[in-house]
Amino acid sequence: MTVPIAIIGTGIAGLAAAQALHKAGHAYRLFDKSRGAGGRMSSKRSEAGSLDLGAQYFTARDRRFVDQVNQWKAQGLVAEWTPLLYNAKEGQLSPSPDEQVRYVGTPRMGAIAKAMAVEEFTTFNCRITEVFRGAHHWHLLDAEGCSHGPFSHVIVAVPAPQATALLAAAPKLAGVVAGVQMEPTWAIALAFDTPLETPMQGCFVQGSPLDWVARNRSKPGRNDSPDTWVLHATSQWSKQHIDLPKEAVIEHLHGAFAELVNCAMPAPAFSIAHRWLYARPAGNHEWGALADADLGLYVCGDWCLSGRVEGAWLSGQDAARRLIEHLE
Repeated sequence: MTVPIAIIGTGIAGLAAAQALHKAGHAYRLFDKSRGAGGRMSSKRSEAGSLDLGAQYFTARDRRFVDQVNQWKAQGLVAEWTPLLYNAKEGQLSPSPDEQVRYVGTPRMGAIAKAMAVEEFTTFNCRITEVFRGAHHWHLLDAEGCSHGPFSHVIVAVPAPQATALLAAAPKLAGVVAGVQMEPTWAIALAFDTPLETPMQGCFVQGSPLDWVARNRSKPGRNDSPDTWVLHATSQWSKQHIDLPKEAVIEHLHGAFAELVNCAMPAPAFSIAHRWLYARPAGNHEWGALADADLGLYVCGDWCLSGRVEGAWLSGQDAARRLIEHLE
């Protein structure tokens, strides 16, 4: 009987690792604490429709990722997003067109992860709390006290602060990962019954609690009514208000949005807030993936590279490649 490889985390990094292992003919099992796949690429269903509260769009620069994006496009999972972009600085709004090609999942960002996660090989609603070595193989312990295994190798594909706790069996690896700082982001969505009278569809913001604003209906496949906007706070503001109640976060960021958009702004018909504790790495690393190959432990995530969606996918692929090479 083939002993499978365990992958903890079904964000893009974990899913990319699974994709590469499957292609090479290796059995795997995915675990995730959430109800569905995607991590920050997942979408939240709400009474205002499906909302991308995490990753807003992604870009493709590396040839390997470009090839992958083209495959997703062919499958109808991805489309180009060409928003009317603005910059906001010191209260002044100015158009900010650029040549950057931006992609979004369709009809929601979570469509990509949903297509990549094979349900029969995935265990959701399962928070892994410990990775330990038996006589010959690895085993995982979950928050309910249940053991999973045996596994020949383990790939940890979660944010660095969460990964550190799972690497007790590899102190050197744990030490490196513990040094990675990740920053939070408060995200909110506001829906208006009457569309706001602004041509803006995306905005990079400076000098405000807000960092980014996007009009949901401007993205392909999202002809939603009401007029829904997703707002991201800056890392600094999010850190300062990390434990603020969601209602207060919505009130603060709605106020900042009203200041930003120079038009009449009614009270939202719907609002929602989500706190991403580990939204982005504080610094850049060029690790690709991290490994203790002799032990059979591998670590990947967007924080191992650029912090972008592309970085997550490349990191997952790199972790799988290193593992496969070690087996050969």
